[in-house]
Amino acid sequence: MGGTYQERRQKYVTLKIREMLQELPPFIFDFFRGIEHTTSANTRLAYTYDIRLFLNYMHTQMPEFKHLKSIKDITLADLDQMKARDIECFLEYLSYYEKDGEVANVSMPLPLDDEKMSHRQKRSSSHQNGQTGKARKLATIKTLYHYFYKQERLTTNAPSIVDMPKVHEKPIVRLEVDEIAKLLDVVESGEQLTEKQKVYHEFTKKRDLALIALLLGTGIRVSECVGINLEDIDFNYNGVKITRKGGNETIIYFSREVEKILRDYLVERKSKPCKDEDNPLFLSLQNKRISVRSVQLLVKKYSTHVTSLKKITPHKLRSTYGTQLYQETGDIYLVADVLGHKDVNTTKRHYAQMDDARRKYAASIVKLRED
Repeated sequence: MGGTYQERRQKYVTLKIREMLQELPPFIFDFFRGIEHTTSANTRLAYTYDIRLFLNYMHTQMPEFKHLKSIKDITLADLDQMKARDIECFLEYLSYYEKDGEVANVSMPLPLDDEKMSHRQKRSSSHQNGQTGKARKLATIKTLYHYFYKQERLTTNAPSIVDMPKVHEKPIVRLEVDEIAKLLDVVESGEQLTEKQKVYHEFTKKRDLALIALLLGTGIRVSECVGINLEDIDFNYNGVKITRKGGNETIIYFSREVEKILRDYLVERKSKPCKDEDNPLFLSLQNKRISVRSVQLLVKKYSTHVTSLKKITPHKLRSTYGTQLYQETGDIYLVADVLGHKDVNTTKRHYAQMDDARRKYAASIVKLRED
């Protein structure tokens, strides 16, 4: 499969959608054709999983549809029969359900280059959804109904009168300054690792240090990080070209500290033979482009030696960068731009609690009477 990493990823997602559409009723193809120009391929793939789950619920859990041979036989007329109460029952079903044939997570696509994840285990598995998972799946069903209702191919729109589940904002989990230093020290020295981990650490420490430093020093997403090629780094102005979620290319800048770590790693990286034709920056032990899953695992491996109270993931490293940038500048628009948020309200929502902390601090320093 030739082309760049992003092109191969796009092709993989497109083929996965086509494969799954073969299992679904013909009218679902009309829906995907209609939203193709207003949604990303990753969004459509997530929609595919959610719609399949909804139709499976109709077929297996609702008596009026159990006579159908498969979900492919469900029609738009069947969707028109659904009432608001049926949609609410579907949301309740999502709290916990069992399904034969594949392991959760039903809503997430497989990594492109993670061979261990490419074989789904054939066994009964249980699935659970919190409020966030339910809200996203309901949003998909609302979009599906709205499309056909607008086209006048449905006479009712039951999901439109179902309230979205209340999603509580979670506090930002981030590393403190001393925890950042400790994390980098653990990656660099490997002293706290197990004996087995230390064997691999000898081969990966410079790569791991450069990777984590780049995540912490730029706030890029893990998917953006693994997609970087050697030619995307320019030390003339300390910039790295990345491809955002929507496919847009942009340049992110890094500090002198990150530059030093990257240069040290590149001496080792350029001496290694690469099995990928587009020259990825970060390689696996097999000298192929490192996968998102592998980055998640290596961050987990090192962070467990830093803090036992926080579950640190690559996204938490991104939050750490965003928090530090906002604390230093107070410029929410700058933070939104650097993090690649299309809507500044997303950034405001995530970092609003920091404003509350500042307001509380302001209240504490104003004295009405001397102590």
